Amino acid sequence: MAIVRFSPWREIDSLQKEMNRVFDNFAPYLNGEEKGIAFTPAAEMEENHDAIDLKLEIPGLEAKDVDVQVTAEAVAIKGERRQEVKTEEKGMTRSEFRYGAFQRVISLPARVQNDQVKAEYKDGILHLHLPKAEAEKNKVVKVNIG
Repeated sequence: MAIVRFSPWREIDSLQKEMNRVFDNFAPYLNGEEKGIAFTPAAEMEENHDAIDLKLEIPGLEAKDVDVQVTAEAVAIKGERRQEVKTEEKGMTRSEFRYGAFQRVISLPARVQNDQVKAEYKDGILHLHLPKAEAEKNKVVKVNIG
């Protein structure tokens, strides 16, 4: 077990970054302008010998509202959840849904054949099947023993 020197400044810096991240997600205003609540789709990735399967949870959208771009090393997903305009003469309307544009870039653990990607969007789940590049499938790494 390695001995690590305690540095309170490193701990404070780490805590500040975490707090900034939390407040960025919930702050309704940024520089005096309404920002809204940030929406980041949840992702699940599974890798096997031949491919990477990526699932993203983006409910409430239609396939035409989602833009997916794949490079050999990453997947970029953009979209926008539009708010339905409702007005009521009497009474109150309350909404906790998140609206607005979102974007997420996910780095892939291996290079993929981005021209062979298959996508399916069903029940609010976007499923991407990303076949690995041939060089990644046959990659053998020599391990040196001390």
